[in-house]
Amino acid sequence: MKINNFKINEEGLNRFFGALEAKIMNYIWSSGQVTIREVQQHINNEKPISFNAVMTVMNRLVDKGHLHKETRGRITYFKAVQTKEQFLSEQTKSIAYGLIEDFGGLAVTNMVDAIQDVDPSLLKQLEEKLNEAKRRNEQ
Repeated sequence: MKINNFKINEEGLNRFFGALEAKIMNYIWSSGQVTIREVQQHINNEKPISFNAVMTVMNRLVDKGHLHKETRGRITYFKAVQTKEQFLSEQTKSIAYGLIEDFGGLAVTNMVDAIQDVDPSLLKQLEEKLNEAKRRNEQ
């Protein structure tokens, strides 16, 4: 599922979700299957929030395809459709493809510069991926 609104000036999951959505998704990713009440109580420990607000956002996350909802008896359970790692992999791949499609070499150059500035140890990982891609292209 592709996120249509990437917020460049935010951090972490808030780049993909609203603040409450991000808190809910983080909690569900760390907890597995949960009820609205469990999520509301967890978030309420940080900042008071109504049950209805949490319920509305969780149902919107279902509508957006991020959560799966299952009712058993009188209790409704929610779980993430993807793991956090799957979600982040899919989103970062989509962003990288979009940047390269739109800006080509400029995007690649700036990504390498960013790697050097942010985490030079990632250069080795980039080099390994490039060598792997070269080997595949030679076959």
